[in-house]
Parts: sequence; C-alpha cells; structure tokens
Amino acid sequence: MIDFQVNQQQCIKCGKCVTDCPARIISKEGGCPFIAQEKEARCYRCQHCFTVCPTGAISILGLAPEKSLSLTGNMPDADQLELLIKGRRAVRQYKPENLEPELLQRLLDVACYAPSGMNARQVHFTVVDDREKLAKLRNEVMAGLGKIVKENRLPEGMEFFAEFYRAWDEHGIDILFRGAPHLLLASAPQNIVTPVQDCLIALTTFEIFAQTLGVGTVWDGLAKWAINDLMPEFRTSLGIPDGHVVGYAMAFGKPAVQYARTAQHGPPPIHRYVG
Repeated sequence: MIDFQVNQQQCIKCGKCVTDCPARIISKEGGCPFIAQEKEARCYRCQHCFTVCPTGAISILGLAPEKSLSLTGNMPDADQLELLIKGRRAVRQYKPENLEPELLQRLLDVACYAPSGMNARQVHFTVVDDREKLAKLRNEVMAGLGKIVKENRLPEGMEFFAEFYRAWDEHGIDILFRGAPHLLLASAPQNIVTPVQDCLIALTTFEIFAQTLGVGTVWDGLAKWAINDLMPEFRTSLGIPDGHVVGYAMAFGKPAVQYARTAQHGPPPIHRYVG
C-alpha cells in the first residue's frame, strides 16, 4: 500500500501531480487526484506528487508535507555553488581528531538523498566513525598487505602496492588511508540496475555537502582495492553485506590544510550534435 491521500480542502485541482507523475498512474477526471488501487503497484515511490504539490495537499507513503523543507526562496546562490564546486580539493592532510557524531550523522542523512537508477535507493554506507578504529583497521590492512608483498602474491597490475607497503613499513607513511580519521565505503546490491553508479553518486553528494561543513574528503580507490580486491576478508570484518558491490571508498575528516583559490581547468571537450 502506498497510502496516497489528498486533503480536499487544500487541493486546488491544479493537476501538477498528474502531469509530473513519472509512472502516469494519477488520475483527476474533474475532481481531486486519485490513484486507482490496481495501479498502486506501478508507483515508483519517487515522491514527485508529494513534492510538486504547491499547497501540501498530498500525502503518500505516510509522509506529512509539513515535515518537509520548503524550497521556495531558499535555494542556494548559483555563484556560491559554482565556487564550492570549483574550489573542491582532494584533502590528504587531516587533523588527528574525530568529527562530532551529530555532524557525521548529518552528512550521511543528506547523502541518502542522492539519486539512484530506477529510484532503487539501496546504497549501503559502511562507516568507520572513530580514528582509533581506523588506525586499528589500517594496521591490520597493512599487515595483510605486507604478507601478500613478502609472498609475492600481488596480482598483475597491482605491483605498485608493494611501494605503498614499504612506505608504511619503513617510514610510517600512510598512503592508503592518508592519515584520515574516518572512512566511508558505499556498496549496493549487485542485482539492482546501477549499483556502482548509485554508489558514486551518493559519495559525490556526500563530498559536496561535506565541504559546506568544513569537512575534507579524498576519493580513496587504494583503500577500496586493498579491502575489496586484495584482502576481501576485510569486507566481512567491516560488515559489508554479502551480495553487495563496493562502488568506492572515501576517507574524510577535519582538514589540516586550507586552499586559497580555485584550480584552473578547461575548456571541457565538447561535441555539439548538429543533426
């Protein structure tokens, strides 16, 4: 049951919910909108009808319009958002302290709003929320990597991991986790339509919002390869669900470096279709 309800006193019969429904299951026929029972199974659960209603007359899935944030007059300034995107940097220097639990939870709560293929919304976040826990994980991963290196078991194309292990073993340089206090891995069921893409979009959403809160991030493919490909036993110890594809990993925390200006990129390679 999708529990589609309309407050008839608030409904102005504008028809926006009807025309914006991707599944085309909402009918109006001169009165208030409704969904026939036999069409409910086709609902995408996308909440377009719920969010497009100008008067908050529609409720679906048990959601209350008054609990949503109002968009009218509250959207971010385009110039500031452009600056945020252009000023994004991969952070590889972090302060040795944890993020506040409330801040970390806020980041994850916002990241779950990221779009997903066919509105699957099944990205699973595995997070290391404490720097001591990550230090323990790092030590275990490095020990496992050292064993692989010493036994000459690095797969073809991944021989460079030997240098990363030596940097750690001989100089205490952490190239895999960059000394960050936190780690986030995004995974999704392998049987949904776009598991890897959904993870990447979710992590991008996490990263962009993190900047607004003064949190630094770095896309951590090395940690992902080490945990997922070289030593998959760590998937189990981290609690990554069976049958999930790990899309990517991201290290993050309070940055120990501040950047003064944007980089300069472009122009982008563009091909314009001429018909």
